[in-house]
This record gives sequence, C-alpha cells and structure tokens, in this order.
Amino acid sequence: MALVAGVDSSTQSVKIVIRDAHTGALVREARAAHPDGTEVDPQYWWKALNEAISSAGGLDDVEAISVGGQQHGLVLMDSKGEVIRPALLWNDTRSAQSAADLNREIGGDQGMADRTGSVLVASFTASKVRWVAENEGENAEKIAAISLPHDWLSWKLQGANNFQELFTDRSDASGTGYFNSVTNTYDRELLALALKSDREIHLPKIVSSNLFGGETPHGVKIAAGAGDNAGAALGLQAQPGDVVVSLGTSGTAFSVSRTPTHDGSGFVAGFADASGLYLPLVCTLNAARILDAASRILGVDFDRLSQLALSAPAGSGGLTLLPYFEGERTPNRPEATGVFSGMNLANSHPENIARAMIEGMLAGLVDAVDALVRQGVAVNRILLIGGAAKNPAVSAIASSLFGREVLLPPTGEYVANGAARQAAWALLGEAPTWDLGNIQQINSEPTPHVMDAYRTLRDQTVNW
Repeated sequence: MALVAGVDSSTQSVKIVIRDAHTGALVREARAAHPDGTEVDPQYWWKALNEAISSAGGLDDVEAISVGGQQHGLVLMDSKGEVIRPALLWNDTRSAQSAADLNREIGGDQGMADRTGSVLVASFTASKVRWVAENEGENAEKIAAISLPHDWLSWKLQGANNFQELFTDRSDASGTGYFNSVTNTYDRELLALALKSDREIHLPKIVSSNLFGGETPHGVKIAAGAGDNAGAALGLQAQPGDVVVSLGTSGTAFSVSRTPTHDGSGFVAGFADASGLYLPLVCTLNAARILDAASRILGVDFDRLSQLALSAPAGSGGLTLLPYFEGERTPNRPEATGVFSGMNLANSHPENIARAMIEGMLAGLVDAVDALVRQGVAVNRILLIGGAAKNPAVSAIASSLFGREVLLPPTGEYVANGAARQAAWALLGEAPTWDLGNIQQINSEPTPHVMDAYRTLRDQTVNW
C-alpha cells in the first residue's frame, strides 16, 4: 500500500492526513494549533507542522507529501534565508490603501484585472509588499526572496537553505497579485512597482500540479502544493459547474472553470486551480467567526444556537445583520463594522438574533455566487463545506437563501485531502478518484425576502 500525506496549513491550525494513494482510505491524521493574529512568525507554522507530523505517526512509511495553505500571506526572507518580519496574513487589512494605489498606478481596476485576473485588495500579497515598502523601509531593503505560507513550508520540509529549492504552484501564485495565470508567469514589472524597486527578488519557481518540486532529507517526495481553496476543489473532485461554498475563518465561493475571468468590479478574483484550469473565486472576511460571536453574545453552545435559529421565522422577525465584524473584502470595505438593523421590542429575542446572525453570514455568500454567475460561471451544483457547514441551521438556511438544493458532503479536511490527492497524482501519474462518501441533499423553502432586506441594508451602508 502506497501512502501519501496531505497538509492544510490554515490560519488557525495545521491538519495532516495520511491516505492510501490508490483508494484514498484514511490511515491516520492529526492537527496542531496556530497562534491568533493577522501577522504571525512563520516559525510557529513550522513547529506546528512538525508536531502534527509526529502526532500522525511520522512520515517513515509515506512516499509523497503535499502542502496546501492559506493564500496571500507575505513571507519575506533576507539573503541568508532568515525571515525578516512576521508574515502578514490574508486577513490583515492595513494594506487597503496600498492596494488602491497599485490598482490606480497600473491603469485602474479593469487594467489590473486584465493583467492579473484580479483587482487588488488588502488581502493580496502585492498590496502587502507595497505596505512594507512604504512603512518599513529598513525591512524592505533586506528582502532577497518572497514566498507564500505553503511555499515556505515546502521549502522547510526539504531542509533547504538555497532559494533555488523554493517552489510553488500556479493556484497559490495566482493570489499574489503579481502573477498571470493565463501565461503562468510572474509579472516582474508589477512586483517592482509594488516594492518600489527594480532589484532582483527571488520568487518560487512554478511547478505543475501533477509533479514533484523536491523531497525531504529522508526521501519523501514533495508535490507542488496548492492554495487552500484550490486544494479543497481537488479534495472534492470538483468539476466545471460545481460551485463550492466554504465556511471557514473566511467565507469563499469558487468554481472550477475552463476559462479565466477578469472582473474589473473586484468581486471575483481570477485565480488558477490546481488541475490546470481556473478557479474564479469570491472571498468574504466574515464567516465562521460570526457563529463564534453569536454563541458568545447569546451565551449558548453551537448546538443550542442551531436550535434557536431554526425556531425563528425566516427573516428573523425583521432583524437583519450586515456581518462586517472584521471589515470586509467583498465588497471591499476594510474599515467597515457590523450592523444590526430593525431591532425592536417585538423581535429582540434570542431566537431571532441567532437566525439573523446566520442569515447575515450566509447572505454575503449568496451575493458571492451571484457575482460568479455574472462572470459567466455555470452553477450546476452548490456544495457547502467548512467548519460552520456542520451546523444544521447553517445548511438549512443556506438552501433557503440560495433558493435551491445545497449538497453537504461528509465532514472532512478537504484542503488536506486535496493535497493528499495531489501527492497521489504526482506519485501515480494520474489523478485518482476517491470515494467521497454520502453527500446529503438539503432542500428548504426559498426565502427571497431575506436577501431583499439584506441587500437594502448593504446598499444603505455603503459609506459607513
């Protein structure tokens, strides 16, 4: 039995699964926590990855490994390969003005979208490079190489100290803001503009998704890896026409597509996927943590939160939540805050508050899928995944807001599973088909009035 390992190094934790390369059968798994924050010393990721590998029984019997990771994070290294400053993560919004400046300098939002597939926002790596250049000149001068979280971990797994061994894949590179996923090449001019310097900076080489980029000192082959959403698409074995709605720390809606997108409105990011196709994607900053806030506000656990929400009427008795608790990426409102609207003595009950918070969280993802449709993305199936998807109220309310059937795959670590499947693909020479298990079909009565109320509040608060 050939074994492969898949890693998901996310914002909050690292997960590893070890699976049979041919069947996908789970052999063992483990996880370790990451520190909170919007900037983190990458050494914490490396420590957590080693803890998870050890807890999973090590890699002695594993033939190949692949790392999926949070996108956009900026890891800066000096000429000796040392990390210069804590990594700025995707959810750090301090570079919002830097993003706007770069879009303007490159010819406007549509010009940036035509060039890279995406309009830059604070999340993108290029925006963070510009912020460092303008606010930390001493650190900027030290930069010899730039990598993303998954690139850096793959490099560390090699025991590497040579930048020539730094590699990535096109899915993660497409989230930098200085990569063209149609030509599969870096846009060096754009990187120089972001850095305000044309000196040579080493960037990870691009490795095809079905190939290995290196190996560990003990001979375990390391596959190209992927951005987390592209990894999840691989894990779900998503095909064109499948739209995946993922409810993790962030919320994402993405689809595998045969054609690239170039959305000048900035709603849809034109990413690459991990199979050689494209992954048009909409990301919201506010997802599962809205449930955390609801649980904390109401003083209940998630099971009770679900019961309360399902006992309230659709529309929460007139309560509407705009869930911008951490600012927002889509729409691009990095300084926004959450808004509860319509509260009165008749509807100010735990049941309505619970449902309004879930409706608000999901409404942003309904908007996200609508944005994909406007870009010509086909929607044949909607698959709901992520930690928050396990809540029964979330899946039921999601179906009502989307106005259609929602498919709920079994609970699983789909990013890690996708990374494992990628490792198996490189090892076996073709992508294996693994059994996903029982997929639930969720059908709820459509509730268009809830989205009407949400969109009215969203548009009224555009300048808040």
